[in-house]
Amino acid sequence: MDHFILSANVVLPLFLIMMAGYVMKRLDWVDESFLKRWNRVSFQFFLPILLFMNIYQTSGNLAEIFNLKLLLFAVGSVILSFLMLCVGIPMVEKDSRRKGVLVQGIFRSNFVIFGLPVTAALYGDIGLATTSIIIAVVVPLFNVLSVIVLEYYRSGRANLRVILKGIVTNPLILGSVLGIALLVLGIRLPYFVEKTLADISKVATPQALVILGGSFRFSSVRHHWKPLFLGVSGRLLLVPLLFIPISILLGFRQAELVTLISMFGAPTAVSSYTMAQQMGADDELAGQIVVFAALFSVFTMFMWIFLGKSWNFL
Repeated sequence: MDHFILSANVVLPLFLIMMAGYVMKRLDWVDESFLKRWNRVSFQFFLPILLFMNIYQTSGNLAEIFNLKLLLFAVGSVILSFLMLCVGIPMVEKDSRRKGVLVQGIFRSNFVIFGLPVTAALYGDIGLATTSIIIAVVVPLFNVLSVIVLEYYRSGRANLRVILKGIVTNPLILGSVLGIALLVLGIRLPYFVEKTLADISKVATPQALVILGGSFRFSSVRHHWKPLFLGVSGRLLLVPLLFIPISILLGFRQAELVTLISMFGAPTAVSSYTMAQQMGADDELAGQIVVFAALFSVFTMFMWIFLGKSWNFL
């Protein structure tokens, strides 16, 4: 029961904030035009600062907490799932605006928001240090791969120059890279700068969730139910069922395993909706995947944690 409460405590606040955005839209406090402009500000300013601070504030001595085996497996599994989806999704979905959304919605998890609280609840500061290092590498990778797949399906061809431009000018990637650079070089910002950026970063996720909730239309779910089911089940069931057993077979346990469970089992990243809208993909489907994956992840995250605890892997 404690594991279910833990999962619910992580997920339900996110869902309630999304519902607040939906209510705002229903009350006509915001309209579509405002939400799109607000979403652009979120993408260009708030979310990059959030990613920067999540990496910059990584705790612990890098040399002590660095785990090459864990890092290589995390990176390799993300790339493998991405490649498998790039091959498989076009076989079942013909709409180019949806292909990139489905690939992104399934391989890209809300690792930052889920990984840190789940690991902290189970293993404290030691677990947080392990998770933070993986976040510092995997989150930028999520963003790079998302730009590649969304740009490819937007243009209909693999234009390397366009894709590279999309990567080097993407605000989320720039924020992540800057955070990694300062972390590796050991550069610390003045306190007043840290405090300012930390306060701004606290706004990013709630704001993105409110925008998502305000943009959500329940009436359109019936038009997307097949790709929506594929996206949510792929994110919450297929990816964890493939990679969590492999993680166990490779010998990962305790904080390492719960870090991987959070990466594989967390719902779709909130920023995937923002990126889909900014890159001309089917943002309506992207938003629906985020909402429903967040809702059902209360139960699936509980299941993965419960099974891990029951079998003494965690």
